[in-house]
Amino acid sequence: MDWCHNESFRSADALSTAAETDEEELDFSKVDKPRGLERCKSCEVRSLSELAKVSENSSHPVEHLENAVSLLPKSITNTPGALVLDPHPHLHSHPIVSEGWEALRRSLVYFRGQPVGTIAALDSSDEKVNYDQVFVRDFVPSALAFLMNGEPDIVRNFILKTLRLQSWEKKIDRFHLAEGVMPASFKVFHDPVRNRETLIADFGESAIGRVAPIDSGFWWIILLRAYTKSTGDTSLAELPECQKGMHLILNLCLSEGFDTFPTLLCADGCCMIDRRMGVYGYPIEIQALFFMALRCALQLLKQDTEGKEFMERIARRLHALSYHLRSYFWLDSKQLNDVYRFKTEEYSHTAVNKFNVIPDSLPDWIFDFMPLNGGYFVGNVSPARMDFRWFCLGNCIAILSSLATPEQSIAIMDLIESRWLALIGEMPLKVCYPALEKHEWQIITGCDPKNTRWSYHNGGSWPVLLWLLAAASIKTGRPHIAKRALEIAETRLVKDNWPEYYDGKLGRYIGKQARKSQTWSIAGYLVAKMMLEDPSHLGMVAIEDDKHQKPVLRRSNSL
Repeated sequence: MDWCHNESFRSADALSTAAETDEEELDFSKVDKPRGLERCKSCEVRSLSELAKVSENSSHPVEHLENAVSLLPKSITNTPGALVLDPHPHLHSHPIVSEGWEALRRSLVYFRGQPVGTIAALDSSDEKVNYDQVFVRDFVPSALAFLMNGEPDIVRNFILKTLRLQSWEKKIDRFHLAEGVMPASFKVFHDPVRNRETLIADFGESAIGRVAPIDSGFWWIILLRAYTKSTGDTSLAELPECQKGMHLILNLCLSEGFDTFPTLLCADGCCMIDRRMGVYGYPIEIQALFFMALRCALQLLKQDTEGKEFMERIARRLHALSYHLRSYFWLDSKQLNDVYRFKTEEYSHTAVNKFNVIPDSLPDWIFDFMPLNGGYFVGNVSPARMDFRWFCLGNCIAILSSLATPEQSIAIMDLIESRWLALIGEMPLKVCYPALEKHEWQIITGCDPKNTRWSYHNGGSWPVLLWLLAAASIKTGRPHIAKRALEIAETRLVKDNWPEYYDGKLGRYIGKQARKSQTWSIAGYLVAKMMLEDPSHLGMVAIEDDKHQKPVLRRSNSL
């Protein structure tokens, strides 16, 4: 067994407990297979050229996904999601695609004969650390690739297996984590004593910094909806176990506390940026995923008494969350000028500078970076603090979830196009911009040797983000942006053996500690490619703006 971060996942006693607990795990053979429903529109064959023609005639994003796909030719047959029309459709495309699929299949992890996920990297180096595990967030692009290829079984298995892990007792030192926390990762362990396989999960107790993954639960809900949309099979989401899993996650993030904001308060390193990078507080990545997960849950919850109560709570939170993020996290040239002219120390409900942001805290680079016609959601907003860095994942998810208004979505894509060299460069895509340097790097990262300037999460370039860019580009009616970025990536990804990330201001160099054969780099490319070839796949990962969604107002008991 491999050890993670110089220590085992659990002690020998814990391994024994895990094996005993695993006796009661869900048996995939006993779970009902998907019902033979029609494949939904996200699986039907569409022509990108026809969608592009529609997009070119309008400067507005694709606001109504169903209307957009209805303009395209429908497939002749209605095929169950579990069937594959062409077992190897990728062989007819770019040669890199076939190599990518071969590498993706080599990364499959099996548990008792069933595929349950993909390992983080097929790196041949001795120092695997935790790259030989199945990460929840890392598996999402792999899952989308298999769904788009008509192979939903592995996704179903993964959803059920991580759901089973959620019910485990989670303890770090002497502290018990909340019941709803999803694991960051898991691995298959062969117990030589019992001669059987069991799973070992990490809920943050083995992670660097010992931080629980807030994003895992959100990605799980988003993936459950993607599976349902792709296959047309609602039976999985309707399982009592899945409903309970969603309830636990929702109860955890909708619970009331001392916060005066609808956003979620987070520790540093609780998401894709899993090391100290100054994203503590209210990072846009978590807020956007939170928003999207809530919207996905509204479509998945059953209309029973408990489900309706959660729907009411979600509607109220979404109403407040969308207003807060659109009002206080959004930055364009006009808002930048307003912040530049802010008065401070304002007291009362009429205050304009509600978070008491000091204008002198505006970084010099922001004035040149901000285009006249672009904008984006800033990295973080909290009392007397505004993190002006650009974070790719949060802004793309904001577009896909319709957290961003149609106008804001267009502005985000305008920013990407106008700052192409900075955000795309020679290898897409910057995880954040700009990099922390010198004294700022020392203070914020704690002199982290992995997050040096323009490396890893500190301004590194991550190919996995291609699928998010592709989805956002298609949703806003501008697929040419993703196509151009994909062509850049295709010149190097296979030649460089699918690195985890690239370093340098332009993303020119393979990351100094980047693993090769990184699974989500492979899957991110494949998903982007398939979405551009068949834009109907967008329905799996995008949600229309629900203008009619309003919170349910109840009469006070005191009236």
